[in-house]
Amino acid sequence: MRLCIFCGSSPGARPEYAAATTELATLLAGRGIGIVYGGASVGLMGLLADTALEAGGEVVGVIPEALERKEIARSGLTELHVVGSMHERKALMAELSDGFIALPGGSGTLEELFEVFTWSQLGLHRKACALLNVAGYYDGLAAFLDHAVDERFLRPEHRAMLLCEDTPATVLAAIEAFEPPVVDKWIDRTSQT
Repeated sequence: MRLCIFCGSSPGARPEYAAATTELATLLAGRGIGIVYGGASVGLMGLLADTALEAGGEVVGVIPEALERKEIARSGLTELHVVGSMHERKALMAELSDGFIALPGGSGTLEELFEVFTWSQLGLHRKACALLNVAGYYDGLAAFLDHAVDERFLRPEHRAMLLCEDTPATVLAAIEAFEPPVVDKWIDRTSQT
């Protein structure tokens, strides 16, 4: 089994982000769960890879040529795939993974997560998608998604497909327990209002 971990190429402002990254990488390696990630050696991405490798884990990196130098591709990974574009990166990361977790990160992390979350809603895959809500980092995002449900742009069943947990242990437990629903994507499809 492999999980794709989306996270920042920066370390962020709080030490809790690094602590959670280290804890998650150690747990995954200890359970024999491989990591697929963006291939960088900097920020939370680099810490994730370093920690998992030091713990004897499998780490597969996927990085586009254009970012190979900017994000400083991590050498010594179990595998490193250098691809031609961001689209190829995301497609290969999804193909190689059995589920997805987003640690804190910026717009790239959110974009990667929301693409696989959308694919899940559309039934293009049945893999778990989760937020690791370190120090309340994703509280605002979770509240926004709840608002989208209230405003009828997101079904409650689809909202529930994006798991949100506060610790590495609880996010892994939620992923292991995940059963994807079979729900039509559209709300009020026949309505003209």
